[in-house]
Amino acid sequence: MTPAHKLVVLDGFALNPGDLDWGPLTAVGPLQVYERTPLDQIVARAADADIVLTNKTPLRGATLAQLPALRYIGVLATGYDVVDLAAARAQAIVVTNVPSYGTDSVAQFTFALLLELCQRVAMHADAVRAGEWSRAPDFCFWRTPLVELAGKTLGIVGLGRIGRRVGAIAAAFGMRVIASSGRRADPPEWPGFRWVSVDELFHESDVISLHCPLTPATRGLINAGALALMKPTAILLNVARGPLIVEQDLAAALNSGRLAGAAVDVLSAEPPPADNPLLSARNCLVTPHMAWATREARARLLATAIANVRAFVSGHPINVIG
Repeated sequence: MTPAHKLVVLDGFALNPGDLDWGPLTAVGPLQVYERTPLDQIVARAADADIVLTNKTPLRGATLAQLPALRYIGVLATGYDVVDLAAARAQAIVVTNVPSYGTDSVAQFTFALLLELCQRVAMHADAVRAGEWSRAPDFCFWRTPLVELAGKTLGIVGLGRIGRRVGAIAAAFGMRVIASSGRRADPPEWPGFRWVSVDELFHESDVISLHCPLTPATRGLINAGALALMKPTAILLNVARGPLIVEQDLAAALNSGRLAGAAVDVLSAEPPPADNPLLSARNCLVTPHMAWATREARARLLATAIANVRAFVSGHPINVIG
């Protein structure tokens, strides 16, 4: 009889605050789910586990070296920069992720951010609730310029699954889509679409949306030099990774009027320190890394994470990284 595996979830709360079911994992072996794990408790909590699941709790080389029983790491996300892959390979630890689960939700949220910047729906709804419409001398009013997307150019950095879904929505809005991407296979058939360099994208776009992974090449991609290439009327969106942006540079561009607006769902440190410059920057919307978090997307994520564990246990792992 195959011995049971011991499973530990280091930070299960964000994925499953109580509306999903970890139960299927108990068929694999004893399961311990922690809502959150401080860095100094990772080793103690995972000491005897051969299967560990993590979302944002980092598993660095020094940590893995203290977990000799560990044979599998399941990342409860698509991005896997929380795991030291070289150290995992050296210890023969299989690492998997969950691709594709959030494509629709993240693309939808990208446009929620963009439409809020263009229309300021919440601001105007609050104004009406506060009685401004009732007191207005005219049949309508608006507190900010309103922006129509049709005919504007959307520049997408990173045309993977999410980037393509965002592009398809943009095309439906009547926008022209251009893109810069590491891989240029299968160009989409949107009217006017073309591949461009990153600098061309910065120069031409009315809206720039980041959907690329965080790598040494993309870290700090949006910096003072890049911002200087952008139109002063441009809008920047980031639902990918916070460190793609040099936050002080973006805040300075917004506060000086060099850039019209920005909306970010991710920051360089999460949760952010109170003095993060984007929290007080002009015309900047900051949301708490929630684009992925619809119940539908989280249910798909958990289902795939469970399938990944089952495949590993069966000897035929899937969604393996590296």
